[in-house]
Amino acid sequence: MSEKRELILAFESSCDETSVAVIEDGHVILSNIIATQIKSHQRFGGVVPEVASRHHVEQITVCTQAALEEAEVTYADLTAVAVTYGPGLVGALLIGVTAAKAIAYAHHLPLIPVNHMAGHIYAARFVKPLEYPLLALLVSGGHTELVYMPAAGEFEIIGDTRDDAAGEAYDKIGRVLGVQYPAGKEIDRLAHLGQDTFKFPRAMLKEDNLDFSFSGLKSAFINTVHHADQIGETLNHEDLAASFQASVVEVLTTKTMYAARQLNVRQLVVAGGVAANQGLREGLATAIKASGMDLDLIMPPLRLCGDNGAMIGAAAHIELQKQQFSDLSLNAVPGLDFPYGA
Repeated sequence: MSEKRELILAFESSCDETSVAVIEDGHVILSNIIATQIKSHQRFGGVVPEVASRHHVEQITVCTQAALEEAEVTYADLTAVAVTYGPGLVGALLIGVTAAKAIAYAHHLPLIPVNHMAGHIYAARFVKPLEYPLLALLVSGGHTELVYMPAAGEFEIIGDTRDDAAGEAYDKIGRVLGVQYPAGKEIDRLAHLGQDTFKFPRAMLKEDNLDFSFSGLKSAFINTVHHADQIGETLNHEDLAASFQASVVEVLTTKTMYAARQLNVRQLVVAGGVAANQGLREGLATAIKASGMDLDLIMPPLRLCGDNGAMIGAAAHIELQKQQFSDLSLNAVPGLDFPYGA
């Protein structure tokens, strides 16, 4: 008799993507359905929590059915159900948590709670096996962190942002330039067409720590644009974008390479929405090559950098091995700490 496959049905609904995936053995994507809401939020210049929650309600059952059909499995084939329970928007999280709990209860399946940030890191598992200890640079709209992983499922934050996250800064300066939300992809495109002519500040670059700060850069950018508007001067948007991105990439790259040297890790994982940024990818690849370090850079494909159910299924595979289950009292925790509750 053949051994039963490990199949995890994974839910992600922490912000403005409704996603359901079926993952086999923690690293094979059988399906990864994503219903995005970007167009609904663009007119507001950012995610509106109530609008996001309503979309999740509309999409969650549709996505679940599509994920099972694409994976060609039934509820009876599943090993467990996994779900993001934080951090994120409370209303959005509750939709995914409720759906996962209902399915786990109805089909007598273990329920695995997953920290959204751990999910982003484990998206790298779809590229190649992870080797510990490793270092992860976690960059998204809400987080910019350096995370040391001594072993599977163990996380230690060794560097964090003191104020704005990198992705948040991109969206804020995007509004100043009149770039539609989410601004990161367009700022990245413009940056590759311009030059670093404005030489914006590189915050905390010389300080003896691994923390980040982007509020000063954001302020310098906004002040530069507003001053030009007041005196009737027209600034080149491509050069502005290039100068902003050059500052972000230099700070992220310098701090990350310093941490990698100190910790003597073999792998560097870049995770989160900003991991899709081509300037950051190029900057890290160049820095590693110049350093001569034996450091394996792992960057998930672009489709797995944003929020998705597949990454939750990958992280849940580790929790399943540790038998880290929850009962039906599981609730959404919008301010869930990381790494605690990972």
